[in-house]
Amino acid sequence: MTIPGKRIAILSPVAWRTPPRQYGAWETVAGNITEGLAARGWDVTLFATGDSVTRAHLRAVVDKGYEEDSSIDPKVAEYLHISAAFEQAAEFDLIHSHYDFMALTYTRLVRTPVLTTIHGFSSPRIMPVYRKYRDGYFVSISDSDRAPGLNYLATVYNGIDLSLYPLQESRGEDLIFLGRIHPDKGVHLAIAAARMSGLPLLIAGIIQDKEYFRDQVEPHLDERQIRYLGPVDVQGKNELFARARALLHLNTIPERFGLVLAEANAAGVPVIAMDLGSCREVIQDGYTGFLVNNVHQAVRALQRVPEIDPGACRERVRRCFSIETMVAAYERVYETIFDLEAKKAL
Repeated sequence: MTIPGKRIAILSPVAWRTPPRQYGAWETVAGNITEGLAARGWDVTLFATGDSVTRAHLRAVVDKGYEEDSSIDPKVAEYLHISAAFEQAAEFDLIHSHYDFMALTYTRLVRTPVLTTIHGFSSPRIMPVYRKYRDGYFVSISDSDRAPGLNYLATVYNGIDLSLYPLQESRGEDLIFLGRIHPDKGVHLAIAAARMSGLPLLIAGIIQDKEYFRDQVEPHLDERQIRYLGPVDVQGKNELFARARALLHLNTIPERFGLVLAEANAAGVPVIAMDLGSCREVIQDGYTGFLVNNVHQAVRALQRVPEIDPGACRERVRRCFSIETMVAAYERVYETIFDLEAKKAL
């Protein structure tokens, strides 16, 4: 559903390149939306770092992501980037922002409608901004991750590029953890589950909380059972998926979406996740993995992994969490916004 003549601006973060080389969930989703829209014939401009890769038009005022270049001041980069997009707002029929609360503060300064995809609320302290701009246009990435009072038009689940994650031919024997090394992601619980089950655990991801890594992860590392591999790219993820009996995602706070859950399922890898937040929406309990409430339940769930059909995991991702499914849903949201804006102009 391409609406003729409509020009869309996608505002991606600039912490990392779009798409990111390794970590960068928001950049991943912004990039997937951009490429999906462009493939369906939309006139799309991506506002991202200068080294970003896209088939759409690219506009950049920041050469590299501030997480990849320590000489860049993050706040300077962010505000040069956001302001550039809004200074060019008149060129577009819609700005689709993936920039959290900061971009909201520009929305009343332009005539162009702005859709904000909320990728999660990082702190209660940012909520005054959302409350001030609550009448804007919002999309949530899961039904569980919503704040009362905001003008949500839809929930649109994040979509992944299935071609990047081929179905693995056979199931491996290792447990894997993929994600930020942070208490929120429950790496210490994954370690406990591995110890209790006697299975090896491979940990991969950026160290976001160095103190947590030093105190609760590093002391358990060894060359035999618990190993930390560092951050990995798509190829590295697929190498882990090929070795995986299951992905452990024992998050300690409600998950907002969890891209890695869909990526693992796309490769046919079952996911064992805490039943918090969006995990219940992304993982179908007993079909693509298991939802648990503690480490002991996770260990018991590992015994049921042979019940999970890898092909069924991938098929559910194709139906629910593919780029095509996501972009089609956003097209419906765009159409709603254009209809609402047309009525305002009458």
